[in-house]
Amino acid sequence: MHHVHEATVEWRASGDVAFATRRYSRAHRWRFDGGAEVAASSSPLVVPLPYSDAAAVDPEEALVAALASCHMMSFLHLASQNGLDVLSYEDSASGHLDKREDGRVAMVRAVLHPRIAFAGDADPTLVERLHHDAHDLCYIANSVNFPVTVEPVQ
Repeated sequence: MHHVHEATVEWRASGDVAFATRRYSRAHRWRFDGGAEVAASSSPLVVPLPYSDAAAVDPEEALVAALASCHMMSFLHLASQNGLDVLSYEDSASGHLDKREDGRVAMVRAVLHPRIAFAGDADPTLVERLHHDAHDLCYIANSVNFPVTVEPVQ
């Protein structure tokens, strides 16, 4: 199985500030093949305002969202295969950026906190197994070099 996924990232200088001063906006756009456009920027925690856009998605947030989204889609697939009736799924995921032992700054761990509502009863042992299996199926989690843990919220 080989698939190619593409995105276009676009940034343009505003023209009113000399680029070499480093006082340029980091705000930019992400465009995807389905037509979606997302306002993106560096994180204000990395590049202070006004040179970043706090309302835009930063790459670190996007990585955490991709992990949570992939886990959710894998879980929903497995839940439907196992006869569970899912009413809603919400995840308050977090990614932890820190210095690694080699001194480089990196995402060092992510924690998913899925909260799932089922129609009727759902066997907690089955739900736990499905989270484990969903984690194994998630190709985004399989692609990162840091731990991703799943801590469901009841």
